[in-house]
Amino acid sequence: MHWIDTLERRFGRYGIPYLVNALMVGQLAVGLFILIVNWRLGLAIDLDRDLVLRGQVWRLVTFLFQPIWLGGVLGILNLFFYFWIGNSLTRYWGDFRITLYLLLGTVGTWIGAFLTGAGGPSGVYLSMLFAYCWMWPNQQVLLWGIIPFKMKYLGWFELALWLLQFITSNFANRVSLVLGMAGFVAFFGPEIFSWCKETVLGYKRRRDWNNRNNPWNR
Repeated sequence: MHWIDTLERRFGRYGIPYLVNALMVGQLAVGLFILIVNWRLGLAIDLDRDLVLRGQVWRLVTFLFQPIWLGGVLGILNLFFYFWIGNSLTRYWGDFRITLYLLLGTVGTWIGAFLTGAGGPSGVYLSMLFAYCWMWPNQQVLLWGIIPFKMKYLGWFELALWLLQFITSNFANRVSLVLGMAGFVAFFGPEIFSWCKETVLGYKRRRDWNNRNNPWNR
């Protein structure tokens, strides 16, 4: 994280305050407009490479307001959950780091869109959830205000859904899902690699110990 500390010392004043709030309000407003007024708004704000190259540069930003909560199992509750997660990360990191985190995912999605022709915001927002689950895995929350569960289990569940979406999506969506996680990889990649390495080594040590002490192997 030293490179992030360096960036924050030099460019910390450029952090965008209330960024998550603005994104969630935009998500809500666009979703309600699509539901109530005109569904074609979604087509006017999505990330389309050809249309961006024709001058519709607003799509580089407006695609973040494509409502990820429409059609979901929990609907608008998902939106408020992301609002809570995003604001928690903002309080912990500060405006600059949450801005950098989301910017990395956004740039990753741009790259994916220019490689494949289109991109979506799902990877960017999921990266916020994964960041929260990684940082506070044992925090307990209440599903629907009733069912208690720990964030790490939600993280594994969402990872399974992410993999399912990756497998069943077209090529453009797959690239978008992967590159939209750029912020998560940049912030936590070395830590995740170390965790995976230690997990594998720990498993091997336990297996070797069991093999040495198993009387049936003597």
